[in-house]
Amino acid sequence: NPPVIRASTMLFPNVAALKQATGTRGIYGRHGNETTHALEHALCAAEGAASCLLTPSGLSAITTTLLALLKPGDHLLMVDTTYDPTRLFCDGMLKQIGISTTYYDPLIGADIGTLMQANTKLVFVESPGSLTFEVQDIPAIAKVAHAQGALLVSDSTWATPIGWSSFALGIDVSIHAATKYIVGHSDALMGIILTTAALTDTLRCTYKQLGLSISGDDAALALRGLRSMSARLAMHRSSAHIIAAWL
Repeated sequence: NPPVIRASTMLFPNVAALKQATGTRGIYGRHGNETTHALEHALCAAEGAASCLLTPSGLSAITTTLLALLKPGDHLLMVDTTYDPTRLFCDGMLKQIGISTTYYDPLIGADIGTLMQANTKLVFVESPGSLTFEVQDIPAIAKVAHAQGALLVSDSTWATPIGWSSFALGIDVSIHAATKYIVGHSDALMGIILTTAALTDTLRCTYKQLGLSISGDDAALALRGLRSMSARLAMHRSSAHIIAAWL
């Protein structure tokens, strides 16, 4: 259980140590510290990711990813059951900078190919979907998207890292609103971007330019939540079965 590090400025014994640290770990508080790195490593291990970026909210994780992977003139396929603030971002800022969005039926499966355009660069899935909880055929969608040169990004908040092998299913970037199940105690806001090695540098570049970071205190709260998540979700599942049976 790592200590909570609260620091804006990192100290080094000499210039040689500073140079050695540059490029390998944080040399400024915004780039992370032992507490935030511990959370990143735990989350990568939980879901099989190559790298992890921590953001101040789930929405910021989504918007950062879309801004990093799309450019003016690109086309985005967005699942119609998406988290409502994601829809607002697509219809607002993305539209303003020349990125078009088509919303698709979450149960479309391999037929996603009928909606692919020459400039489709990204397919966004959310399984289960917000509010209506459709479960998507991720392997089928991944196969079609990758065959046509598009990336597959998932809002994995409802799935959680438990029993959800996102990268084995073909997802390139897995996003979580950690505020919900991972932190789990309604006392911290956080977003998570989990990604493959191939996209790490691209995402980290945009992340740094946007000046995103989280505090050591919030990272510690998320580490606490991650440890108890399997127990909490087991009780959550049991309670849901009781309610469903009564209904």
